[in-house]
Amino acid sequence: MFVVDTNVLVYAADAGSDAHSRCREKLDEWRRDSSPWFVTWSIVYEFLRVVTHPKVFRRPWTASAAWRFVQALRASPGFSFLVEGENHATALSSLLAELPDLCGNLVHDAHTVALMKEHGIRTIWTRDTDFHRFPSIEVRDPLR
Repeated sequence: MFVVDTNVLVYAADAGSDAHSRCREKLDEWRRDSSPWFVTWSIVYEFLRVVTHPKVFRRPWTASAAWRFVQALRASPGFSFLVEGENHATALSSLLAELPDLCGNLVHDAHTVALMKEHGIRTIWTRDTDFHRFPSIEVRDPLR
């Protein structure tokens, strides 16, 4: 079980990116497998924001094209969304105790990590090195 972060999805979608081939290979591998893998709704919205933004994405997609990409992920046999449950506050409290200096842009990543803690998931596939600041998870980079 693992979570796939926004940047892996973006690189898999961006044929012009140096990271495209490897991220696309990994995503295609996960999509064929029935083993559980996850994203959060926040990751989906961030993906939609990035790939449709003309100042961020090299060749911005339409919102409907980006949503089709997400729909293809949803059709994967092992794919699911991580959502907040009744133990989310406990997971977040635990996370805040681990990182008392949590602030700013790291809060979005903390939301993902709190969801992971709540659901007993320890691994995230990402190129975002900020996730290394969370001692309770394992960070995997698809390019390594």
